Amino acid sequence: MTTAGTITKPETKTHALVASDRVEGTVVRRLSGERIGTIQRLMIDKVGGNVAYAVLRFGGFLGMGEKHLPIPWEKLKFDTATQAYQVCITEAELAAAPSYAAGQEFDWGDRKSEIELHNYYGARPYWGL
Repeated sequence: MTTAGTITKPETKTHALVASDRVEGTVVRRLSGERIGTIQRLMIDKVGGNVAYAVLRFGGFLGMGEKHLPIPWEKLKFDTATQAYQVCITEAELAAAPSYAAGQEFDWGDRKSEIELHNYYGARPYWGL
């Protein structure tokens, strides 16, 4: 039940930190400003404590055909003007990027898949090599 005490109020102060639940649902745009999806969840390295991935929710209609796309966190940049994350990715790159269907889960324990993901984006692995 929603009460006056449980309704989230908009942030009025600007600062460098953000709560993870405020990142979930944030719009992700191309550098051109075109909306490509929203952040479904963050994946955090339990040992290092840093955000490793943002899982982008995109595509589909009314939940059908929706895909989830893990993107290395370092590839996203927050744009304060649009209050959205930006990623430099073309439509073709988005279509070919490692992803999984909305009803499935990515195997976060499969280091080979993570290496392929980082190689696809040209990103440094969060665990170091």
